[in-house]
Amino acid sequence: MTTQPLQALIFDVDGTLADTESVHRAAFNQAFAELGLDWHWDEALYTELLEVSGGKERIAHYWRQVHPDVKPLDGMALDETIAHIHELKTAAYERAVQEGAVALRPGALKLIEAAYNEGLALAIATTTSPVNIAALLRGAIGPDWRSFFQVVEDASTAPKKKPHPQVYLQTLEGLGLPAEACLAFEDSGNGLKAARAAGLDTIVTPNAFTAHHDFTGALRVLPSLEGVGVAHLRAWKADAPAS
Repeated sequence: MTTQPLQALIFDVDGTLADTESVHRAAFNQAFAELGLDWHWDEALYTELLEVSGGKERIAHYWRQVHPDVKPLDGMALDETIAHIHELKTAAYERAVQEGAVALRPGALKLIEAAYNEGLALAIATTTSPVNIAALLRGAIGPDWRSFFQVVEDASTAPKKKPHPQVYLQTLEGLGLPAEACLAFEDSGNGLKAARAAGLDTIVTPNAFTAHHDFTGALRVLPSLEGVGVAHLRAWKADAPAS
């Protein structure tokens, strides 16, 4: 049994706070089309590609595995080309979010607000870009979204992608709390591995792209955060076996 009282909640973003992956997939395809690339990621392929954490890493993996003959655009180096594709993709995603294509998953905002009002520290630990985070949470929470979160770690501050625990270790350091005093929220197998490697009890809310993942070791696996309150989290954390 754990003895540390619950003091902080740490949230992943894509797939966890919001069902963003369909919009991300459309944005990738739009970027490919803008550059005249004959690439198209359908839902089945994108589900496989999500095993690779990080958008740039996903592009590089696909390029190496499926189109090793494709040359960088206009004489640019490979890394520069991938960065350019990802830049166009990010712009397309941000436009879609601004147009209302993405909303927070059921129960997510209510839990964030309840935890904040009860004095729990809140943090974000994600491998997505800061632009993507801001686009989503500015629309879902408001222009002052950042004031809810004591710590925000993302792809710009934690370059080692999940399942590496870097983003969670840095988040715990920023919070100044031990893992035993926190709960993580994830949607994927890689996310769960990263959180558990940092010693965090983890609640998983799978989505259509991650439902087939292995969630062994999760504290709870739930369809969403709808109906989940701080009292539930405290009880589940208190009953969790020692990490």
